[in-house]
Amino acid sequence: MATADVVSVKNKKVASVELNPSVFEAKVRPHLYHAEVRRQLAGRRQGNHSTKNRAAVSGGGAKPYRQKGTGRARQGTTRAPQFAGGGVVFGPVPRTYEHKLTKKMRRAALASALTQWLSEGAITVVDEIKVEEYKTKQVVEILQGLGLAESKVLIVTEDVCPTLEASSRNIPGVGLVRAEGLNVYDVLRHPKMLMTRAALEALQARLSGAAQEETS
Repeated sequence: MATADVVSVKNKKVASVELNPSVFEAKVRPHLYHAEVRRQLAGRRQGNHSTKNRAAVSGGGAKPYRQKGTGRARQGTTRAPQFAGGGVVFGPVPRTYEHKLTKKMRRAALASALTQWLSEGAITVVDEIKVEEYKTKQVVEILQGLGLAESKVLIVTEDVCPTLEASSRNIPGVGLVRAEGLNVYDVLRHPKMLMTRAALEALQARLSGAAQEETS
């Protein structure tokens, strides 16, 4: 079973923690990254674009000219698509772009990403992160102490931490997500990951529990 060092914010080792093989020793399947990221981004699309067909366009109740004798094609309304200001044929309508991916595939994609990041030494487990004030400088100092100031970093916490979330918001390349919402898209966007020990335990409980449900 793999283990990971737990360090302080001063980058001093304080403990070690065992890693669940089903989460951090999974088979790396890059093709699942594409499927999961595509699902996530499709779900974010608003899909609220809309046009009016000839039934929805106002006006056009009378014939534009008489039926016969003009030498032109007969017309019943100026709201027909061939007239300026008329309705749109087969135009876009409000819709959802969401599509489903099985829970097993979604879990496998995340476990695959975490396994790859761990094998590349891209995951740092810290004992805890405390930011007492709304100060971006404090978060920058923590990242500098851990040697992560020059990289795009995804900070993973367990609970809500308003000061940390607000203080890290303005740092370019730094993202923050809670363990319950960790996803493949955010992992792939950040080459480095900074995870608290509590977040690691919560993440392992979440993914290992899902794996047990799939096998039962």
